[in-house]
Amino acid sequence: MKLTNPLDMHLHFRDEAMLEFVAPFSAKEFKAGVIMPNLVPPLIELNALKAYKQRVLNACKQEDFTPLMTLFYKAYDKAFLQSLRNEIFAIKLYPAGITTNSVGGVSAFDIDELKPTLEAMSELEIPLLVHGETNDFVMDREASFAPIYEKLALHFPKLKIVMEHITTKVLCELVQSFDNLHATITLHHLLLTLDDVIGGKMQPHLFCKPIAKREEDKEALCKLAFSGFEKVMFGSDSAPHPQHEKECCGCAAGVFSAPVIISVLAELFTKHSNLNNLQKFISNNACKAYKLSFSKDKIITLEQKQWQVPSVYESKDKSLKIVPFMAGQILQYQAKLED
Repeated sequence: MKLTNPLDMHLHFRDEAMLEFVAPFSAKEFKAGVIMPNLVPPLIELNALKAYKQRVLNACKQEDFTPLMTLFYKAYDKAFLQSLRNEIFAIKLYPAGITTNSVGGVSAFDIDELKPTLEAMSELEIPLLVHGETNDFVMDREASFAPIYEKLALHFPKLKIVMEHITTKVLCELVQSFDNLHATITLHHLLLTLDDVIGGKMQPHLFCKPIAKREEDKEALCKLAFSGFEKVMFGSDSAPHPQHEKECCGCAAGVFSAPVIISVLAELFTKHSNLNNLQKFISNNACKAYKLSFSKDKIITLEQKQWQVPSVYESKDKSLKIVPFMAGQILQYQAKLED
């Protein structure tokens, strides 16, 4: 069983010691990843973006991995965007304050205010990646954002809009309704409902934003992902936090799935779909949507061999401990890089 050029289309590496620690997990098994810009401060200008990209490359330690860099959305003019078009893969839009490090995001989705930047992005073929949630009741936040997606899709028909880490049946239906809408789906949202997070004792390492929803939402996500539908692609939203920031009052939102992604997806698709559709979900669909190609392929071989996920990962200097998704569980497949 082999996968060619796995891609993670939504990835958090953080910075500094955390970046050094977590980047190799993704770089080992993925050919490329779309790197999120919500640092502190966020990436909004060229020199900072190029410096961060170099830090990412250094942290990946010579692995065959391409960081696809994103800029944090604000009102940019066309001249600025044109000047760095070759340095960025996309621009990431966050509603203000809706998730980690998003305070400087968009406060109001007024088309007239958004128009200059989004029209420039359309002309320059720069994709717009969106964390689509409102400030409504937490279970309704994503579905409540659907009309905004519709408005953006209608007003900017040439703009490639990606609905990030979708979690609801509503958006599973919406992505099939507009040609310029695409979506990413995470591993954890294919497996979890809110009941897994808080139905018994609170499971802080399963708490993320957007939160896991209902069973019917999970079923809709699985149906879409397993079908091979070409406008849906894999994006882990792997979001590491130190163990002490998860196991506390007011714990941080984020699931650190990077160490187990390909192993678990192989098991899921073997059980519910077929491996051709896994290749589409984890690579081919994104390559087609973004016209991505690589001069050298990265081949990952999957062996049917059990292994146990560590209960915690610890950095070499013992300064960081991170509890991974599916900690302590036995997985059925091991992923290895083909020589």
